[in-house]
Amino acid sequence: MKSRPPPQKLRQRGILRERVFGCDLGEHLHNSGHDVPQVVKSCAEFIEKIGVVDGIYRLSGISSNIQKLRFVLNGKSSALAA
Repeated sequence: MKSRPPPQKLRQRGILRERVFGCDLGEHLHNSGHDVPQVVKSCAEFIEKIGVVDGIYRLSGISSNIQKLRFVLNGKSSALAA
């Protein structure tokens, strides 16, 4: 029986995707090669561009919307890199 290739090879082939949430932050940053998680950068850019509202960073989100976003971002983390 053949052994499974290392995770890095599986990521390169697109078989294994890097999780966005629920993983070790240091490991995620190391694997992605970024200083800041792409999801944080993308969200901040969107808020600065579209959501200019006083106190926006202090407001809590609707938990059902947050769960939906987490699900989408975990499945399509490469879409944020654009």
